[in-house]
Amino acid sequence: MKSNNTALKPPLKWAGGKRWLIPKLSKVWSKHSQRRLVEPFCGGLSVALGLQPEKALLNDVNPALINFYQQCQQGLKLDIALENDEALYYQHRTLFNTLNQQEIETHTAAQLFYYLNRTGYNGLCRFNQSGGYNVPFGRYKTINYQQDFYHYQQQLNQWQFTQQDFAELAIEDDDFIYADPPYDVPFRQYSQQGFSWEDQERLAVWLAEHKGPVLISNQATTRIKKLYKDLGFKLRYMDAPRRISCKGNGRQVAKEVLASHGL
Repeated sequence: MKSNNTALKPPLKWAGGKRWLIPKLSKVWSKHSQRRLVEPFCGGLSVALGLQPEKALLNDVNPALINFYQQCQQGLKLDIALENDEALYYQHRTLFNTLNQQEIETHTAAQLFYYLNRTGYNGLCRFNQSGGYNVPFGRYKTINYQQDFYHYQQQLNQWQFTQQDFAELAIEDDDFIYADPPYDVPFRQYSQQGFSWEDQERLAVWLAEHKGPVLISNQATTRIKKLYKDLGFKLRYMDAPRRISCKGNGRQVAKEVLASHGL
């Protein structure tokens, strides 16, 4: 395992990212770093980049997100227009939705996804039920865009990226699973499919059946706490920061639960 002193920053802005949780996760991971890290909901990649496992299976149901990472593995370079301009933003969003809804996963789609992520409102990733990316234009004074992602290539090439339902993942008994699913809150439309309470229950049972170590983080709602406690997980609670301002300086503290199993 590499030193965290050389850890790369996540290439995307991601609401609900877990960079703040890395110090706590690292203490647990240090005892299991010989294992493969499995993330059923890899999101903005802050955990994998923070822990730097040698082997990782990183999954998400968002095809645009996984396409971006796979293009980074190949050495993604941006050649589209990169400007903090409202008209250009909606032009790029229209083209991205055309490619995404036709399931055309290319380097162009990856470039557009990155641009929308950096330029859209508050780093949100939101899709309607038709699969259309519907985040509005952001209100940033300045944006520093990256021109290429060559420096991510070596690290990401060590890992496997997949795009499927968590229950379909080819996990092994010895895997270390860290799950950070969509929170048990009213808004869950991070992908076209959404993430229902039935999905939360299905995930909890799937994790409880895993023979290796498991960590999961979620909003500390009453039913989430009961769900994991009833399945034999150990619960601990944390104050989690929430960014609520487009300017990035507004924060709100929310209670989060970190549930463990097999540790």
